[in-house]
Amino acid sequence: MTASTSAALDPAHEIPAIRRRGWSVGLATGLYGISFGALATASGLSLWQAVVLSAALFSGGSQFALVGVIGGGGGAVGAVLASVLLGIRNTLYGVVLARTLPRGGLRGLLRAHLTIDESTATALSGTTDEARRAGFWAAGVGVWIFWNLFTLIGALAGQHIADPGAWGLDGAAAAAFLALLWPRLASRDLVALAVAAGFVATITTPMLPAGLPVLAAAAVAVVVGLVGASRAHPARAAEGGPGAPQERPATAEDER
Repeated sequence: MTASTSAALDPAHEIPAIRRRGWSVGLATGLYGISFGALATASGLSLWQAVVLSAALFSGGSQFALVGVIGGGGGAVGAVLASVLLGIRNTLYGVVLARTLPRGGLRGLLRAHLTIDESTATALSGTTDEARRAGFWAAGVGVWIFWNLFTLIGALAGQHIADPGAWGLDGAAAAAFLALLWPRLASRDLVALAVAAGFVATITTPMLPAGLPVLAAAAVAVVVGLVGASRAHPARAAEGGPGAPQERPATAEDER
């Protein structure tokens, strides 16, 4: 191990570094709040509805999905379903971080609220539990502060924008979805799945109310996942892996 690597793993150096990284991520991510705030008020939400939505929901993809559906003329049910669908990933992040971060009391509630893409990624970049906690709180608090600050600025600006499309804000929701999706396309199978889901969303958009094409695209992923799991189970059974039927040991009664 080199001296530089040793220093990087030293908690005395790692914790301040990961905290700086978390706050940098918070500022960079928070800037997207301008787009959300402007799009929210231009789509019909009031200033305070946009601000409260950012503070309480605090999930960029879910927020863009909600205002995107509303702005497209969709109903409340479709908007909420699309928002919840995109927020499910935060539950999975919580499971991954459960061993490192508090799970009960006020800190546990705060941790649940701050569990998002950026805080999870920053936490997982740490090499010790202490560093992971420091990274999580720095990124989580940083994103929350800057996201809400820039949401307010964007919402104020959005009240004076007659046509969001003229400023490119009508594409902000789609850009947010692509930003979430792109890093996860790590294999050909995932790329093929993304293309199939996009195709389904495209052909159902003229036929279904706003918000439902997103759910139809998600159904493609669910079906592919279920089919893959059902095919993997017989393969494990044939190889004697987990889920394979185990031979029952012979008993004295069998020998008789």
